[in-house]
Amino acid sequence: MFGKILVAIDGSKISEKALQIALEEARVWKAKMHVMYVVETGLFSSLPMDNTWEVMYSMLEKEGQDALSAAKSEAESKGISMETYMKQGHAGNEIVKATEDLGVDLVIVGSHGRSEVDRLLLGSVSAFVVTNSRVNVMVVRP
Repeated sequence: MFGKILVAIDGSKISEKALQIALEEARVWKAKMHVMYVVETGLFSSLPMDNTWEVMYSMLEKEGQDALSAAKSEAESKGISMETYMKQGHAGNEIVKATEDLGVDLVIVGSHGRSEVDRLLLGSVSAFVVTNSRVNVMVVRP
């Protein structure tokens, strides 16, 4: 039923759970896995472009690279091949765009992120993806 699966991760516990579910779905359907981490650059739009912005962005980018690397290792340990992607911008837009660019059949996202603030921001990301995606979306709850 599903030939290509995209899971969006952010380093939170719920995105780890989403990854585990995505890996199981990929195994069951023998699907190709795609994993995406989006550095939410909209969070910086009100900050002046200075060293602080660059340091914050670098930290988030490093966090994303670590999360993608861990996801790839997890997939390899289960014998599942995976492509990883780091994007920047509005997470919802980037995820929906990737579904179209990659031709995926299923998107898996967590219901919220790491903190209560992330819950507001990333909760709206999952709602955005559900509303705007042309393919099936699975929202993973805690």
